Amino acid sequence: MLPLDLDLLLQAYANGIFPMSDARDDPDTFWIEPEYRAIMPLDGFRLSKSLAKAIRQDRFVVTADTAFRQVIATCAESQADRRDTWINPDIEDAFGRLHDLGRAHSIECWSGDRLVGGLYGLELGRAFFGESMFSRETNASKVALAWLVARLKLGGFLLLDCQFMTDHLASLGAIEITQGSYLNLLENALTKAVQASSGLASSGVGTAGAGADWGALDGALLAGVADGEVSEDFSSTGASSPGKLILQALTQTS
Repeated sequence: MLPLDLDLLLQAYANGIFPMSDARDDPDTFWIEPEYRAIMPLDGFRLSKSLAKAIRQDRFVVTADTAFRQVIATCAESQADRRDTWINPDIEDAFGRLHDLGRAHSIECWSGDRLVGGLYGLELGRAFFGESMFSRETNASKVALAWLVARLKLGGFLLLDCQFMTDHLASLGAIEITQGSYLNLLENALTKAVQASSGLASSGVGTAGAGADWGALDGALLAGVADGEVSEDFSSTGASSPGKLILQALTQTS
């Protein structure tokens, strides 16, 4: 079977469609265009007291794009409450290639040298399509999502797509909208990226990060180190845990 074509995959996302499989070992991949979509309003992320405390106390070291393939492989594993997943090897391979091209990203939460939480998704224009997340310790996936939202806000993103609503996402502030409303938001996110980057690429879906800046948070963290505001070391991989900056980004409205 031929691998998923990346141009086709990007065109699908740009039109509100995404791939899934029925099971981890199912070789077939099909395309989904749901009637309703879950999105996370970037100014509407809901911080519980326990989550804010975990972020403020730097309970986990949080990184970006340092263990992408480990994150997606872990998301694809079966769990006690989820016997199978929709991430088959073709989807996993395609996102690995998208990561190599700078289009797919991951957020990782570490406890020592153990990867205990994380998420991954696709960047397109000013939209980020969240694909899957996992948690091995309390609040780990929530912290990863909080860091993602802060990164997207600082980077000028306009849309965080969560695909399907779950109780977990709803507790964090996600809302459900019709596919038609979602397509309007998506068009706005892609159009504003085009305006900011002087046009779409020849594929018709724009260049990676056009009009948005995935690395803006990294710059803010570096500036914090220079100003003496962040006590822990910070490297180009994003290996730091400046919870104060994250909480400020989450509570600041656009």
